[in-house]
Amino acid sequence: MKPRSTRTTQEIRAEWLRKGLGQNEWARKHGFTPATVSQVLNGRNSGARGVGHKIAVMLGLKDGEIVEG
Repeated sequence: MKPRSTRTTQEIRAEWLRKGLGQNEWARKHGFTPATVSQVLNGRNSGARGVGHKIAVMLGLKDGEIVEG
């Protein structure tokens, strides 16, 4: 499996701005609470496991796998 390049929080926010999306809208669209997404983006949730990990991988902040179950 080829590793994806990770992105910075600034790149993620710039992409949302280009698409006309907000953080809260992205969170709700993907089934997360806006507060948890904010914690991951601001570094208060390291994204090591659980929901934080899933958010970090989906946003491209870290390279990893999402394993359900």
